[in-house]
Amino acid sequence: MKKATKNQPETDILKNQLARMMADYDNLRKRTEAQQDLWIKFSTEKVLIKLFPVLDMLESAQKHLNDQGLAIAIGEFKKVLGEEGIEEILPKKDELFDPQEQEAVDTIGGGKKGHIAHLILPGWKFSDQTKDLGVKIIRPAKVRVYGQKSNSNEEAKKEVLSGDWA
Repeated sequence: MKKATKNQPETDILKNQLARMMADYDNLRKRTEAQQDLWIKFSTEKVLIKLFPVLDMLESAQKHLNDQGLAIAIGEFKKVLGEEGIEEILPKKDELFDPQEQEAVDTIGGGKKGHIAHLILPGWKFSDQTKDLGVKIIRPAKVRVYGQKSNSNEEAKKEVLSGDWA
């Protein structure tokens, strides 16, 4: 049996402090690694913004050419994006307009006001959600929305965003 000394309480205090400091250090290391991973992921956003128009052009060419090789290339491009946690935003006709993921570029008459009439250009977002950042939209989907016909795109955006369709 170990003999208790007068320094035993001080030793226990130091041991507890060391254990807490080691736990704090480990938590800091994990937090720093997670932040670094997020920084790397979101730093690719600039490159992606430059690549999305290329993908748009490939998809436009595919609509006209209907080429199997081009379809495979587009599929692989999208597969790589998906593997990197990037998800396409494809709103459907007659869905309610969502200003968080979509940008109204025009309004047209008919249909249910405030609902999507036509997808013009798909959007893109990071599909991983974090508590701190939520969903990160890289490029909102560009859509036409049912509403009053407007002469100006700015007026159309204001009408859709304000919800004033009366």
